[in-house]
Amino acid sequence: MPEPFQPENLLATLRPLAAVTPLSTDHLAYRDFYGFGELQAGHSRLGVIEVGGYRIALQAWWPQTPRATLVLLHGYYDHSALYRHVIEWALGMGFAVLTFDLPGHGLSSGTRASIGDFAEYQLVLQAVLAEAAALDMPQPWHLFGQSTGGAILIDYLLTDSPRPEVGETILLAPLVRPRAWAWSQLSYRLLKPFVSEIPRRFSNNSNDAEFIDFIQNRDPLQPRNLPTAWVGALSRWVPRIERAPASSRSPLIVQGEADMTVDWRHNLALLQEKFAEPRILRLPEARHHLANETPALRKRYFDFLSRHLS
Repeated sequence: MPEPFQPENLLATLRPLAAVTPLSTDHLAYRDFYGFGELQAGHSRLGVIEVGGYRIALQAWWPQTPRATLVLLHGYYDHSALYRHVIEWALGMGFAVLTFDLPGHGLSSGTRASIGDFAEYQLVLQAVLAEAAALDMPQPWHLFGQSTGGAILIDYLLTDSPRPEVGETILLAPLVRPRAWAWSQLSYRLLKPFVSEIPRRFSNNSNDAEFIDFIQNRDPLQPRNLPTAWVGALSRWVPRIERAPASSRSPLIVQGEADMTVDWRHNLALLQEKFAEPRILRLPEARHHLANETPALRKRYFDFLSRHLS
């Protein structure tokens, strides 16, 4: 792995995505650090948009002859640069890729790993889709979300009117309720009057030991605390989504049965009620961070997705 890049240097060079010139030295160091040096793409961009008081970092890649676009949403505590495997798969499928760091994550602004209300995520997603239109990203636009990214897409499909450009929706280990949700809510109510955040507890949420070591010890963009504000926003979002009317959409869902992060049995049952015959792949050995599972597990779900998107 290359030497760590300097996040503060990169942040100082970010410009509006629409006005981006060729990648700077700091941009290339960032891409190289996260393993994008060998990525086969016709061209790419890295820049920002302003929305809802946030400065949101976006990245885009185009293969030589794109036939669609994958809009990629990462999970909680994550950032876009951790999704190289998904981006490589998408480019291999002939998709352009547009991905962004959520507020408080990665290269985007905002209190680290926090949000005031999940409605803010929808505001950002709408702005990103507007940017996709401005960039004339090839249609259809397939939506892809891991964990919290999946929750944002579930919200978008159930409570909004998806844009006509939207094609398939892919949900990896989607968040509705986290594991031990009742205990989490009790802890939140007890802690809220006294603390604004608690130290993050890292978990072995992938069978890929190298990825786990990187996240815990070498990634300079990893948040180190869990803000109680984010837990509060989640606690208001869950009942709203569970009461939302059903959708005629049929998302593709991939779920690991060794997932110790979300309450996947409850979530799958709920999603089967909310959506019209969702197409589900269950992987008995897979843990939560499917985007960075072992190569064998990634191949199984990428083959599943490729069959449906070919």
